[in-house]
Amino acid sequence: MIEVAIFHLHILAALYAFTKRWQEETLKEGFVALGLIGLVFTIGWAITGAIAKVLTPVGGFTSWFTADTLSLVLLLIPEVLLFRMFFLNKS
Repeated sequence: MIEVAIFHLHILAALYAFTKRWQEETLKEGFVALGLIGLVFTIGWAITGAIAKVLTPVGGFTSWFTADTLSLVLLLIPEVLLFRMFFLNKS
């Protein structure tokens, strides 16, 4: 269930970034923002997935907090920083 909430947050962030860039710049910039978010998500999840597999016991911590959940939680940390830097700054 945590994974679903994190995926929904990513969808909302992508929609916000697309809309903000589209309104401030052009439609092309909106698609560039979607591409950036997609690349950061896929590459970041691959990296944090490998880290989470090392840190997580074989059965996971619990039935609802597995290695995939840990990797998505670890991925949120740099993504929030990048999102704030690229899409939420006032300048």
